[in-house]
Amino acid sequence: MSVALYDSFLYGSLFSDPDTVKLFSDSERVQAMLSVESALAEVQGDLRIIPSQAADEIVCATRTLKPDFDALQSGTEQAGFPIIALTSQLKSAVSQETAHYIHWGATTQDIMDTALILQLKEGLTLFERSLDRVIEHLGNLADLHRNTLMAGRTHSQQALPITFGYKVAGWLAPLLRHRMRLTEMRPRLCVVQFGGAAGTLAALGEQGMEVMEHLAKKLTLELPLVPWHSQRDAFAELANWLSLITGSLGKLAQDVILLSQSEINEIRESSHSDRGGSSTMPQKSNPILSEMIVACARMNATLLSNMHHALIAEQERATHGWQLEWLTLPQMFSCTGAALNHANKVAESLVINDQQMQFNLDRANGLLLAEAATFALSEFLPRSEAQRLVKSACLETAENGRHLMDILAEQSKINEIDWQAMKNPAQYLGMCSVFVDRVLDSLSKSRPNKCKGSETES
Repeated sequence: MSVALYDSFLYGSLFSDPDTVKLFSDSERVQAMLSVESALAEVQGDLRIIPSQAADEIVCATRTLKPDFDALQSGTEQAGFPIIALTSQLKSAVSQETAHYIHWGATTQDIMDTALILQLKEGLTLFERSLDRVIEHLGNLADLHRNTLMAGRTHSQQALPITFGYKVAGWLAPLLRHRMRLTEMRPRLCVVQFGGAAGTLAALGEQGMEVMEHLAKKLTLELPLVPWHSQRDAFAELANWLSLITGSLGKLAQDVILLSQSEINEIRESSHSDRGGSSTMPQKSNPILSEMIVACARMNATLLSNMHHALIAEQERATHGWQLEWLTLPQMFSCTGAALNHANKVAESLVINDQQMQFNLDRANGLLLAEAATFALSEFLPRSEAQRLVKSACLETAENGRHLMDILAEQSKINEIDWQAMKNPAQYLGMCSVFVDRVLDSLSKSRPNKCKGSETES
């Protein structure tokens, strides 16, 4: 077993996804830092802070350099970060006259933070696409099963009749909010880092702000109010978003696990007989993807506190918090990527046993309609008397298996109530359909308008 399961050949597919693993690989990390060094040189060449010939040479070197990872590893071990070794290799790839213009006016954290932002920005684009797929699958499920009756459960006991579409809408609604949160968060997260040794850009004199502005534009990033070397709130907000995503997917997965129990048997994670099998019990089809989603959700919830600890960054440049982020964010991204991938498979292949849902409703003999009976009786009796009568009838139903409404019809002797109609759980769904419509309407409005501009073009 690997130390990090998302890098494990055996376990990696359970706790990570290939795109996220690639994104945080050493090669991608180094390439992101080279991209920042290249953009910085290009901007400073355009602004004539360094000779244009030197800028061109640096840009060319960043694109053609084949990093010596053994030397980078050794340099990282000595310095605590790879920038010194990386710039040393860059300097060896350019002329002696150009070498001292590399990394001009920047500090290690400028390059590494901005490189990380570029990686996170790409990662969020990947997650948004995956999240959109989950949302679409759930939207289709909610619409398809808007009238599929099932028992609603509170405290793990049958409570009131609901529809499966309503339950799915409850899974979907938070994901729509998370997508909105992502849109709101991006401008606060995708911000360039450039401040020099202590965040003042003193080495660049009067041109420091101009370089920062041009660098942000070159990298398609936002401009900060002030260099944020020891202001790490955007990363904590990102970590919170990752935990929210996996937490909401974990709620979905936990419901799937519970509804898949043999005694309930209302849904199955998949129709594939080879998924979730047991080595000794051939009858089993374990909800293994849902189990992985819940594990990823709980892992992210645990890791989230690390990112809040990293907020405590002393002075203008801090010590340990930076490294805590390195240890935590890739793991959180890995768990989120895995959870989204698993959730897509679950949402796409979920098997709904609507007959069992109806059977579980019927075998309750009307107990789920006790509230409905109480309110119907309250039109003819004091509410306290209605509650007492229904509670007594519920005990009798549980003991002898007779339908609750038959007992109440006999005991209340109130013929004005249509006791036969009261047996139909579909008559006591409240606003289930309305809430499904509201969630699906919100989904429809949040979809990108692919035909935008077509009216003006015509």
